[in-house]
Amino acid sequence: KAKELSILCDAEVGLVVFSSTGRLHEFSSTNMKAVIDRYTKAKEEQPGVNATSEIKLWQREAASLRQQLHDLQESHKQLMGEELSSLGVRDLQGLENRLEMSLRSIKTRKDNLLRSEIEELHRKGSLIHQENTELCRRLNIMSQQKMELSRKVWCTILCQKL
Repeated sequence: KAKELSILCDAEVGLVVFSSTGRLHEFSSTNMKAVIDRYTKAKEEQPGVNATSEIKLWQREAASLRQQLHDLQESHKQLMGEELSSLGVRDLQGLENRLEMSLRSIKTRKDNLLRSEIEELHRKGSLIHQENTELCRRLNIMSQQKMELSRKVWCTILCQKL
């Protein structure tokens, strides 16, 4: 959840948890020491903050995060084609433009992947063709050697009979 919060809110998150057995668990979206240092510095810069105002600050922050989450969920639903009835023509046009841009990005990525795969298959096909050519060359040499050996054997046999 801390990682999701970090990603959704584009925020630095540091979480320290002690289990009931006393085992330490921690998560940091960046560097834990940097998060703690930043927290310590922020606390030092607000010397007159008391517990009540800090609670209110965190309540406002939580409300802001809830609103951001709600907005993101609503945006996600709209991108999925749900809950469009409240949108006007301008909003729908904007949504359509966003979807078209996303689709173009997806198609470009897909085309690039397919192009890379085709190039790789061409490269492998070329290697196989080269190997096949080399094997045919070797087969011809072996066939010629076999014919030459057969000719020598028959010559030897015929010469011995005469």
